[in-house]
Amino acid sequence: MIRIMLIRIVKTSFLVLLCFLYVSCGHKTERVLPILGERDVEYTIIDGAEVADTLYHKVPNFEYLNQDSIMINSESMKDKIWVVDFFFSHCPTICPPMTAQMKRLNLETQDLSKHVQFMSFSIDPDRDTPSRLVEYRNIYDIEVNNWHFFTGDEDATHQLAKSFFNGAERNAQADGGFGHTDYFAIVDYEGYVRGIYQGTNPEKVDLLQSDLRKLLAIEYGITGSK
Repeated sequence: MIRIMLIRIVKTSFLVLLCFLYVSCGHKTERVLPILGERDVEYTIIDGAEVADTLYHKVPNFEYLNQDSIMINSESMKDKIWVVDFFFSHCPTICPPMTAQMKRLNLETQDLSKHVQFMSFSIDPDRDTPSRLVEYRNIYDIEVNNWHFFTGDEDATHQLAKSFFNGAERNAQADGGFGHTDYFAIVDYEGYVRGIYQGTNPEKVDLLQSDLRKLLAIEYGITGSK
């Protein structure tokens, strides 16, 4: 199932990138990064004329407990760029390098900390209680204030992962009992996914940082000190 999810993600991202390049070449809009996902066209009548409006894929609203047992909802984190991944603390394979790369990215973007919110969603909430998430942060010596570790309903979280172009599922054959992708996603102020990057690959994480800075600078007029 995860392999099928990866194929769908690659196909969707490629098609959207082609559309982005076409629009950019046609000078119809100015976006530094494409909006990923399927899209619909809604037609309305304004002053007797039919007007088409493109509806882009958006991340749905959500609410989760963080590592401090505080309920956080997506509305409270608006007006920030999100950097998101899905993990579980007992993962023996891809999660440790993912967390190490996310920590590096967070530290290297602290000059933008007021404008960027990091989130790591646990796909194994039965074991990843808030106290366990605190323990996990301590293991990796994570002390920053702009990084939530979330725990909540398992099925809802696995479904939510799809909105961020990730995959997650229980899998008795997988190490740790869960299979999941290793993507980091960038989400803009409006809830649109603007990029996905392999979180275990340092070069791809460097690209994420470059794209993050360009997105903030060009589309939102925000620059850091680097």
